[in-house]
This record gives sequence, C-alpha cells and structure tokens, in this order.
Amino acid sequence: MISMRAARFSGNGQADVIRCARPVPADGEVLLKIRRTALCGSDVKLWRKGTTLVPGHEIFGVVQQPGHALHGQRCVVYIPVHCGHCGACRAGLTQCCETESTLMGWNRDGGYAEYVAVPVQCLLQVPDDIDDDLAPLLLDTTGTAAHGLRLVQRLLPAPALARVLITGAGPVGLGGLIALRDAGFTDITIADPREARQQLALSLGASAVLPVGELSQRFDLVLECSGQHAARDQAMHIVAPRGVVLWVGENDDPWLVQETKAVRRKDFFLVRSFYFPKAEHVLNIGLLRRHAASYRRLVDQVFDVDELPAEFARFVRGERIKPLMKA
Repeated sequence: MISMRAARFSGNGQADVIRCARPVPADGEVLLKIRRTALCGSDVKLWRKGTTLVPGHEIFGVVQQPGHALHGQRCVVYIPVHCGHCGACRAGLTQCCETESTLMGWNRDGGYAEYVAVPVQCLLQVPDDIDDDLAPLLLDTTGTAAHGLRLVQRLLPAPALARVLITGAGPVGLGGLIALRDAGFTDITIADPREARQQLALSLGASAVLPVGELSQRFDLVLECSGQHAARDQAMHIVAPRGVVLWVGENDDPWLVQETKAVRRKDFFLVRSFYFPKAEHVLNIGLLRRHAASYRRLVDQVFDVDELPAEFARFVRGERIKPLMKA
C-alpha cells in the first residue's frame, strides 16, 4: 500500500490529518497529484457533522497517469459528476445532471489530501499562465459567481443604470463583485457585518456599504451569497419591482418564507443559481486573467496539509477569506 496524508473531519469541529491509502483510479478515472485545494465555507457543514470521506472540493493539481493523454496536465476538478446524456447534460447544463448526484468532496473523496482519483469528465485544464495560487479560484470564486450573473443579466437594466446589492462578502460575494465590475456595473453596495470584509469590498470596487437592518433602499439585483435566512428575507423586501433576487448562498436549514406586503405586492424574480456549466470554463479563464490582481487579494494564506486542522478553525472564525491548502 502506498500511503498519503489526508484530512479527516470527525464532527463537532474535530479535524485531524491521517495517513491512508493513496487512491487507485478506476476505469475512466485518473490520479491527480494535488497542488492546491481552497477552503470553502460550505465545508463547515462537514467539519461540524463529520464525514467518513476526504472533504475538500475546490481542487487543483497535476494528472499523474503515465500513458494517459492528460498525464502531466494542470487541471482543476469540476465538482459534479454528470451522465452526459440526460436532458440537462444535452442542453449543456452539466451542473444540473438529472441522473447523477455525485459531487467531488461531498459523496466521494475530495481534495484535502495529497492525491485524489478523478473521473476524466471532471478535469478542466488550466493554462500555464494561471499560477497555482489562482487556479482553484476558477471554480467557486469565479465560476459560481459569474454563472449566476450570466443567468440573470438579461432580466436587469443596463449595467450603468442597475442598482446592485451583494449580501455576504465572502469569496463568492467578492467574486460576484469582480464579475459585476467586469460586466460594467458600477452602483454596487455590499452588506456584511465584518468591517474588514466591507473595506476589502470597497477597495475592489464596491461603491457603498448597506447599514445593518436598512430596508428603505431598493435594488434591481440582490446577489445573496451569505446563505443566511435573514438576508434572504431582506432581499425579497428590498428588491425593486421587476428586480431579481439571485440566490447563490447555501443553507441546510428549512427556509420559511414570510409573505409580507412588501413581498406580495410587487413583481420580482427569485432565481436560484448552482455552480456553472463546463462550457463556461473558458469564460471563467478570461475573467480570471483580466482581474488576476483582484482575485489574488482574496488568497490570504497558503499552508501545508499538516496545518489544515488549525487553519480550518481559523477559517471558520472568519480570520481568512480564501486560504489554500498546499500538498
């Protein structure tokens, strides 16, 4: 048995680094030597509940499969395993596969380790001009945020006229800010309780901070990235008539919608956006290239596998924006 280091989340915030067997790729898979895996807030659920699998889903590495056409290629890992033949896949919506529900790092081993076995269909090649510390940001930070904007932009006023609010200045919210600025939006307000993140958002191009509890302003687009039910309720209250609430943040707890007069007496769109289709990878590469300096400011720590337990705890406490595990 060839062993490797990998993280184990036992539950109740307990994380350890253990030695386990290096994966052996099955048919249709290759072995990926991990170079970076970005920490993500959605992994906090696994950190609290525990899992028997290796967590981590924002994965970048190099294929180590001698004889395979992709051997030596730098790749990020597309999270959703997909069938390729259902209606959604045929329409190009690979993130919405109707027959396959496997997600890398969620219900099969992920990237908080030194190696991972990856289905070939889930490998997206990374150009050499995108360095290792930026490559994982092609996934959630760039891909998820930018796809949501592409999905709803036709419903919005011209970028120069649109009033935008982003709730949650984490990596996806800040990635959304960069994508909005790239698309020509200028009137962008940020809502986040942490002053350091407010200031980072302002330095990246946000124009204002929304005071806590403010309900009098109106926005043509509310990009909800926090996953907090209070923020979702607020979004439906303050979205303008014919505006869009774009729901990107995640929360496992049931959300009970209160049908207040402010919600009931207007037309508006409530849109859920999940991840991104594989076809948008080339668009995400272009976006990352154009704003590499801004994306680089989100990466605030690079650490070794052995440091993951302590660094993940710091991440949960909100002390980091987008730390990267280096394997």
